[in-house]
Amino acid sequence: MKRVDKRPRWFAWGARRERGNAQSDLRKRLLLVCSFLGLASVGLLARALNLQVINHAFYQEQGDARFLRDLPIATSRGMITDRNGEPLAISSPVESIWANPRELLKSPARLPALAQALGMPQDELAQRLSTRAGKEFVYLKRRINPDEAARILALEIPGVASQREYRRFYPQGEMLAQVLGFTSIDDRGQEGLELAFDDWLSGTPGVKRVIRDNKGRIVENVDLVRAAQPGRELTLSIDRRIQYLTHRELRNAISETGAASGSAVVLDVATGEVLAMTNFPTFNPNAVGSSPRDAHRNRAVTDLLEPGSTMKPITVAAGLEAGVITPQTLFNTSPGWIANGKYRTTDTHNYGVLDTTGIIRKSSNVGASLVAKRLTDAQFNNFLRRFGYGSSTHSGFPGEAAGLFPQPDRWSGTSKQTMSYGYGLSVTPLQIATAYAALGNGGLLHQPSFVKDQHNPPKRVLDENIAHEVLRMMQTVTEPGGTATQAAILGYHVAGKTGTSRKASAGGYSRRYIGYFAGLVPVDHPRFAMVVAVNDPDPSRKGYYGGVVAGPVFRSTMEGALRLMDVAPDNLDAWLAVQDAAEAKRAKAAGHAAPQLASVAPAATSKLPAPGGVQ
Repeated sequence: MKRVDKRPRWFAWGARRERGNAQSDLRKRLLLVCSFLGLASVGLLARALNLQVINHAFYQEQGDARFLRDLPIATSRGMITDRNGEPLAISSPVESIWANPRELLKSPARLPALAQALGMPQDELAQRLSTRAGKEFVYLKRRINPDEAARILALEIPGVASQREYRRFYPQGEMLAQVLGFTSIDDRGQEGLELAFDDWLSGTPGVKRVIRDNKGRIVENVDLVRAAQPGRELTLSIDRRIQYLTHRELRNAISETGAASGSAVVLDVATGEVLAMTNFPTFNPNAVGSSPRDAHRNRAVTDLLEPGSTMKPITVAAGLEAGVITPQTLFNTSPGWIANGKYRTTDTHNYGVLDTTGIIRKSSNVGASLVAKRLTDAQFNNFLRRFGYGSSTHSGFPGEAAGLFPQPDRWSGTSKQTMSYGYGLSVTPLQIATAYAALGNGGLLHQPSFVKDQHNPPKRVLDENIAHEVLRMMQTVTEPGGTATQAAILGYHVAGKTGTSRKASAGGYSRRYIGYFAGLVPVDHPRFAMVVAVNDPDPSRKGYYGGVVAGPVFRSTMEGALRLMDVAPDNLDAWLAVQDAAEAKRAKAAGHAAPQLASVAPAATSKLPAPGGVQ
């Protein structure tokens, strides 16, 4: 049976209206939701457009900052060699262990193993990491053997990695320590020629771009930003063989005489190049941290000393140039002293009347004073300055001292006289060697150089004939009757001069000495100039005179150097005489009659006249 709706008509109409309103509200809500979703989609698209197109560079940088890194590519420092190509300083590849403290501190249980592998206390490692907890990089151990670094990395501790570096190595050890100097842990020159030529030797590190993960490990090499450029090679004037001889003989002399220190310099007379330079005490440049700071000083270039009697040939040369003396001029040195203001200038003996050569041969303070009296202050001052006294030699060595040589207006009434025999002014051993090399080079002075074949034009400081005259006078010093017979070399004429200066102390001079020998060989055509300074020898051992403590160093070093460089003898008469005597001794020991041996002087003997009538 059909159901009849008995509700009023107005009620049905209201129900239909309610259903219509509900449907309308649903449509509105759907429209609202769709509109919101549409707007959200537009916003996401706009955001994507902003990220991918408009502000791409900014957000790329932000992303790269978290994972992309520019890392330095280590480069080697230039090698230093001697004049013959022998290595004196080389750079070897090493590894440095570093860590990301942020990552490493997340694994505190691994710290004990890491500390043990690094060879450091765990507390020290923890403190180093905690003080840099906000950083991403800290060195843990630098410049170690690659095998040791591999053992540390094999532990696979999060945040620990390594990088390539270079360490300087000096194959000659202490032999050239003060000359070469050393580098810092960052491979920058600190002293010596490493410092002087740091810009030349230093390479340019490269840069590579890599991607690192959150543990600091490199997962991809992205780009080579800049290739590494190694440092340039430096060829020194040093001859390693002559350096070894010089170092060995000076070391022996310091040991035998009980001296506090010493220096020796060998120059090539024709070029001014430094062939050898050594000092004691010395140090091992491969272990700088364990050496005393005082041993780092290159005393031959930085220490100022009163030159003593090594000044006398220069004083005589000044007198010869001024024309106030000749090689035959006679000087009465009796009674062995001369007044100098309220003081006295004395000789060790009363030598009586000496000619100019005798002043040098006997090393007479009185004779040198009498020569200086004939010179004006201006003549003496200008001559010494021409030879480089009072100014730097301009060798380019860091910290080189210029010396102390006051201007004439600051001289007292006694200054010129005391300076004539080496007191009242201060010089370096290198300055003495430079002045003597000029005498041996016919009056041409070269600035000393540590670089092979460097352009180094000379300047004339003395007439050639006067230079030869002074050399012949100096030759008598190493001959019988001279003060340095222990510096004589069989087969060669040696020109030299001893020096024994008292060391200055508060209020005057002490009873402590510096013994010198400065010489040239061979006299006919000088090849080498050498200066030896032995500071504060023990008088109870071998004495303190320069001829005794320094002369033998010259002889032993030059004997080896002359053989190494194949320098022909210029005194074969003496060599043949010794050979004859040795042959006769051997024949006598064998019971045979000594053969008649004729010692004929060869054409290679000296061609210069003997000075001052000395035969």
